[in-house]
Amino acid sequence: MEKSFNCCVLSQLRQQSRAQLARHIRSQMQSSRSYSAPVQGSIPAAKKKYVPTSGSYPIGFTASGTIVGVKPGNKTKPDLAFVASDRPCVAAAVFTKNKFQAAPVTFSRNLLQKKANHGIQGVIVNSGCANAVTGKGGLEDAEKMAFAADKCLGQSDGTLVMSTGVIGQRLPIDKITSNIPAAHSALGASHDHWLACAKAICTTDTFPKLISRPFSLPSSPSIEYRIAGMTKGAGMIHPNMATLLGIIATDAPVSSSALPSALKHAVDRSFNSITIDGDTSTNDTVALLANGAAGGKEVVENSPDYDAFQTVLTDFAVDLAQLVVRDGEGATKFVTIRVVESPSEEVARKIASTIARSPLVKTALYGKDANWGRILCATGYSLISEPGLPINDVPEISPEKTNVSFIPTDGSAELKLLVNGEPEQVNETRAAEILEHEDLEILVRLGTGNKEATYWTCDYSHEYITINGDYRT
Repeated sequence: MEKSFNCCVLSQLRQQSRAQLARHIRSQMQSSRSYSAPVQGSIPAAKKKYVPTSGSYPIGFTASGTIVGVKPGNKTKPDLAFVASDRPCVAAAVFTKNKFQAAPVTFSRNLLQKKANHGIQGVIVNSGCANAVTGKGGLEDAEKMAFAADKCLGQSDGTLVMSTGVIGQRLPIDKITSNIPAAHSALGASHDHWLACAKAICTTDTFPKLISRPFSLPSSPSIEYRIAGMTKGAGMIHPNMATLLGIIATDAPVSSSALPSALKHAVDRSFNSITIDGDTSTNDTVALLANGAAGGKEVVENSPDYDAFQTVLTDFAVDLAQLVVRDGEGATKFVTIRVVESPSEEVARKIASTIARSPLVKTALYGKDANWGRILCATGYSLISEPGLPINDVPEISPEKTNVSFIPTDGSAELKLLVNGEPEQVNETRAAEILEHEDLEILVRLGTGNKEATYWTCDYSHEYITINGDYRT
């Protein structure tokens, strides 16, 4: 009896000890977080600087964010976003290449094809449910959302649809469509309206991602054009065209033939150059609407105006895409990966992408460990599945020519880790100082050409597992 009692007591003590240890670990993780999402869902202090307090928004566009309660437990967060123009727009979009494409992706792509990129007047978005892998019923739900928005705008076949959230569940469609008139009534042109709209498309995001700015074009230097955009995403981020959800609007007069090519160029250098976890979503969509409300000469391809607009759009898209990386689920670091001296841009992009997706690289960065061997390893295996990439028999990767460095963001000298294939004696103290910073650049010099590519990524933390371990439930 005494032996049994003692065993029971020891078992209870062990359980208590494990529970205390678990509480201690959680406490340490939460108290030490300076960049990743707090448990309570408020905007982390380090990310508040990315939320604008004012904006410069395009003429003729309005936006709103309203509370529907797509998820039954949501009583406080806007989850229905509406962006509308006071006139028909030229529009273009890029979509996910995931084979299981969500109903809104199918609907919006078909609509743009049907309308030949003309006559789009709004975008309606719900968060809380992705309407993905939902069969014919899901496509009908997307159509109902568009129809309800079109009715409010007094037109037909003019609204793109987006959804984000849990995959494999049907939308509470009646709840959504019955609230679209309220979303329409709430439309406004102020900064607060646009910010509410940006909040409404968020899921696990910890802050709304909204940017706006003025610009000019060579043919109309006296006209102030404006561009505004929002995006959402914090997980399931690895693009193969565009990524997550993005809505961009401008009052510049861009032709229907010029807009798609300008958007593709911008997306390839922005949303197609970020990764958080290597997963390409079923719902990825980035749409661009141009209503021409500011006037001026129409922007057409192969013109100085087109070149200028393409540059503005690309820079704008890069800034939007980088906000997604800065809000990576559980992220504590924003990491720029540059691969230079490559035989081709394609090779450089493949290597940069592979490094950015490596769990071992990402966990080392979270641990502030200058483990450059993991970077080199990812570089070495990045082209194994791409035998067709060598160009003109130039070797893609030559170990004796490869260099790896950390580039500090404070302007101080780079920390060389590998020089022409030979390891450097790493100053661990200096490496630790560099890795303490929120921003970090990893530079890989291949020494086999003059092309380059850049990717943006973040680290993997304990919180990434926590967030995604119970995302659905």
